[in-house]
Amino acid sequence: MRRMIVLTVSALLLGTLSGAALAAESTNTNTAPPTASADAPATTADTQSGPLPSAGLSAEDVASWLQKEGYKAPVTTNSDGSKTVNSATGGTNFNIDMYDCHNKATCTAIQFNVGFDTKGAWNATKMNEYNSSKRWVRAYVDDKDDPWLEQDVDLIPGGTWENLDDQFGIWRQMLGDFEKYINW
Repeated sequence: MRRMIVLTVSALLLGTLSGAALAAESTNTNTAPPTASADAPATTADTQSGPLPSAGLSAEDVASWLQKEGYKAPVTTNSDGSKTVNSATGGTNFNIDMYDCHNKATCTAIQFNVGFDTKGAWNATKMNEYNSSKRWVRAYVDDKDDPWLEQDVDLIPGGTWENLDDQFGIWRQMLGDFEKYINW
């Protein structure tokens, strides 16, 4: 119990837990949100703070946010006209897809996602085992039995830059956890 309290206090000092996540941690230690990795660039509230724009964010807004935090973030346009932000953390490339755009330049949700070419080494049973103990991300295998990891983030209503930073911290930690799980 003392270790959990120390971790919680440390996480709060680092600004990595939201109030909802803290409440979840205090009731269920098996699904507590992760803390930020010491080797990842820190996100700072003074870079951007307060509410997100009420219309959501464009891919360029997401790219700018990541770049201010020290991450690469080129924007690519997909064949269907949608945009994706490409980035990396801990040596692993990942994508941020834009959702709920409703034919507008801004979107009200994003999804962090990454796939791993393991030559079909995984299956649904192994991914279900992983998912059974996680609540912040979901894992699955594609039609080639290669593992994928995803995390959805609602940007509005009521989204804040601080919550976006928090969700990104969770993504980075869970990505590292998943890489260990699949022996990447």
